[in-house]
This record gives sequence, structure tokens and C-alpha cells, in this order.
Amino acid sequence: MNTLDRRAWLKRGMLTAAGALVIPNVTFGKSNARGLHINAEGQTLYSPFFKEYNAEVFPDTAKLLAKLNANENPYGPSPKAIEAFKSTAHLGNRYAWKELFELMEKIAVEEKVTAKNIMMAPGSSDLLEKTAMVLFAEGGNIVSADPSYMSLIKVAEATGATWKPVPLKEDWSHDLAAMEAAIDSDTKLVYICNPNNPTGSMTDHAELVDFCSRVSEKVTVFIDEAYLGFLEDAAEKSMVSLINQGKDVIIARTFSKIHGMAGLRLGYIVAQEDTLGKIAKITRGGMGISYPTIFAGSVSMDDVEFQNKSRKLNAACREYVYSVLDKMGYEYVPSSTSFILFPIEMEGKEFLEKMTEQRVGVRAFSIMDKNWCRVSMGTMEEMKLFTTALQKVLA
Repeated sequence: MNTLDRRAWLKRGMLTAAGALVIPNVTFGKSNARGLHINAEGQTLYSPFFKEYNAEVFPDTAKLLAKLNANENPYGPSPKAIEAFKSTAHLGNRYAWKELFELMEKIAVEEKVTAKNIMMAPGSSDLLEKTAMVLFAEGGNIVSADPSYMSLIKVAEATGATWKPVPLKEDWSHDLAAMEAAIDSDTKLVYICNPNNPTGSMTDHAELVDFCSRVSEKVTVFIDEAYLGFLEDAAEKSMVSLINQGKDVIIARTFSKIHGMAGLRLGYIVAQEDTLGKIAKITRGGMGISYPTIFAGSVSMDDVEFQNKSRKLNAACREYVYSVLDKMGYEYVPSSTSFILFPIEMEGKEFLEKMTEQRVGVRAFSIMDKNWCRVSMGTMEEMKLFTTALQKVLA
């Protein structure tokens, strides 16, 4: 995109703002559903295969004993990151360009790329959306799995794209062969969320490397690795090494998950310099990041002990929930993330309301005409509250 008519751009910007409201983030009540695509049954419609149930009233999070509906890290931010935030908050009257560039250099070293391959933002979702705005300003189509994380997809649609959804395979991995077959002359982006949200599933690393390496020769491939940090071998499972091979890929990472900084807003993408140049035409990237957040993020990168603790406790909670679901006879989707998806034998809206009555917040979806619960991993105490409530509700 070399030029954009200002009037057309403003129109598209308004559409994108509306489309952004469709992004699944928390369990909406009907009273909070303005801007969402709601079907006749009161469900948020993401695709014919993928819908979300909404309670009548938005849950009062202050009254929840266990808020397990937004994939938030219950242990963060790192205590050291909190101290860094506090100690620099008094400089919040200053712009932090120098400090931001220093953080970019630090991230580049960790990712084994150059700082020219890094673009920062207040959370990775911001850059998912900006990428969609740039690539689909003049139409085209996007290929992705269904179900998947909808942020980039919905903004692409609102901007003017056509979505070509490809159902996940029976093992919940991406159907890479079908996705490649779906690419045509109008395809401008292939989006892959790995590990995938809302399923928590992983796609085979070797197969994904091969796919990204080949397919990126004809169309940009965006790999969203928001949850990769919950894997012990995260660095080995990333697609970021393709950057130094000159491949046209974009890798998104966030400080919201393993670092526990969802409310502080910090994320980035790694891509080829010319790709970032296109996105930079509509965003200043790190301009939206607060001064103390930059310092908190830098310190959190160094606090490997905190990251290891979060990873270990998250895994322990997953295993605990697995054990309870096994006893209840529920076949869950094995997760590589901070949440678990499993089928429920109850209509989703009723399930949400009954769980809220137990003061536990979760998510409920209809996927392939089957009802599912997605529960985020909280503390072990919160997960025990969840399983107690689950057994009461589904008894």
C-alpha cells in the first residue's frame, strides 16, 4: 500500500473500530454487546462453526471468587517488574523513545535478529489489527484456521477482506494442507495462532516450519505465538528463525501471558524490515507504550525465575484440572497454553449463568455444533473453586 485516500482511510478506520468490538476477550452480557455480531440465539457469531455464548448480564468481576475467563496470568507481573514500574512512574511525563529503542535492542538479542526486525506496541493485538488494516485496505482475502483467535481476522473483515476459514483437523492442529490449498491470487495473508486460541492445541513444529518456509515465498504468513512462553522448549518451537532466512513471516509475541503484564500492555512483532515499513505507515508502534511499562518489561525479561515459576504453576493447575475432568468423564483438548477447552453437557448460556452463580467466571462456546467451556488457569485455590463449581453445575 503506497498511498491511501484520506477519506477512504477514515471510513475504513471507523469500520475497523467497530470490527474491533467483535474480538472475544471476556464473556459479554447482552447489555454490553454493542458492536458485536449477535445471531438470533444471542450468540456472538465468529463463523458458522464457531460461536460464543453470552450471559444476559455482564458478570461483576469484583464479585467473582475465580476470574477464569480472560487467560490472565494470576501470578504477575513479576515483583521485580512491579518495582521497576513504581520506580519510573514519576517519569511518566516524559516520552520514552530512547528507552524503547534500548528495549528493542534487548529483544532483538533474545530473538537473534536485529532491532530493525522489531516493532513494539501496547500489546500484540494492536499489531495484529494494524497489520490487517494495512494489508486489506484494498481488499483481498485472509486464510486461517477455524476456530482461532479472531482479533486480526475480524479487523481484516471490517477493513474489506474476505475470510477463508479452514476447519482444524480432528486432533485440533492446523490443517496446513487445506490452508495451502485455500490460497489463491487474492490471498494477502495466512494467519496461524500457535498454540491456538481457543483450543490450546499445537501444530507439529517440523510441519509448520516447512509450511511457513514454502508458503511465505508467495504470501505473507503471520504466526501468533502469544502462548508459546508456557512451553518448556518455547525458543525451539518458535518460527522466528525464519526471519534470518529472509522469509516473509511475521511473528507476534506478548508480555500479557507468561510475563503477567496484560494490564500494562506490551508486545511486539518480528518481521522483515520492509514489512514493518508498510505497517509503520499507519502506526508509530511503541508510541502507545507507557514509560514505566517499558522498564517493567525489560526487568521482566531478566526475571527468568518468575517466568519459570509461572510456567510450573500453570502446568500444575492444568494437570489438576485434567485429573478432575478425567474423573468426570470429559475428554478435554490437551493444552499447551494457560487454558483448557472441554465439552460440556449443557447449553452454553445456562452454563455461564450457573457458573456465575457459583462466583466463577469462564467462557462458553459452540464449536462444530457442540458446547464447550474454556477455563483459564488461575491459582490452585481458584482451580479448586472452579472444579467444585463445575461438579455442582454439571451434576
